[in-house]
Amino acid sequence: MTIARCVSRAAIEPLLAAMSQSHTPVDSGAVPLRPASTVMLVRDASQDIEVFMLQRTTSAAFASGMYVFPGGRVDDVDAASELDELCDGMTDAEASDLLRIPSGGLAYWVAAIRECFEEAGVLLARDERGDYVSLTDDDSLSRFTELRHHVHDGALSLAELCRRENLRLAVDSIRYVSHWITPVGEKRRFDTRFFVAVAPSSQRPLHDDKETIASLWISPADALARAKRGDLAMIPPTIANLEFLAPYRSSVDAVDAARRVGVPTPILPKLQFDGDGRVTGIVFPDDPRYAALP
Repeated sequence: MTIARCVSRAAIEPLLAAMSQSHTPVDSGAVPLRPASTVMLVRDASQDIEVFMLQRTTSAAFASGMYVFPGGRVDDVDAASELDELCDGMTDAEASDLLRIPSGGLAYWVAAIRECFEEAGVLLARDERGDYVSLTDDDSLSRFTELRHHVHDGALSLAELCRRENLRLAVDSIRYVSHWITPVGEKRRFDTRFFVAVAPSSQRPLHDDKETIASLWISPADALARAKRGDLAMIPPTIANLEFLAPYRSSVDAVDAARRVGVPTPILPKLQFDGDGRVTGIVFPDDPRYAALP
């Protein structure tokens, strides 16, 4: 299925409505393109796989009220050199080669782990035995909940957390699956890498009640159906990545399929405007109208 066909008008109608009401012409040269990482946590269910999704607060500056996967900006702290020796199974050179950038690629995987911990409370890190952190007992859950808040507010870095708890970041379990760039003309633009990972069975995701206000586990097919009906508002990259997950019936198969993607082709949609400057559509690279748009 092509990107243009999988992202239906009904699914993104709330987004188009918000953009048409609030959009004003933006000098594309004045809007920085910020690096970002997003991770799809998947788990096995009785008949299908499920993916963890969060609803962003309605006061958010970007994708307000939308259902998304855990993620956010790649910050300078994610590129700290001390993190290199705390990552399992991947060097910065290897990560950068996958992303087709000169250096700093490992920071995208680190950001995915950090944002997942901050927003969903899931820490993709292993203890000294090589097992994922277990948060099944009340004491561990309470301690890591407090650590989660400290990482979120910047009082504790991810490197300091790893050293304190004798942990290593499980970057080798996180597979790169797609690359989306926010259209020119938006007030905020992100260069976002999407990843997928099997959720640790010893941890329970939960939204943070700050940047996100609701959360759910849902099968990709059900999420897509609800988006098409307008029950769950999503941005196009979320919908397209759900389309990627939908054919798979096990979490391991989904992650393995992401590994086979190799180096994803960057996707840069374009905005379509009417004569009054209101957004009327989002056009994707496989649409015949794409080449004619500025």
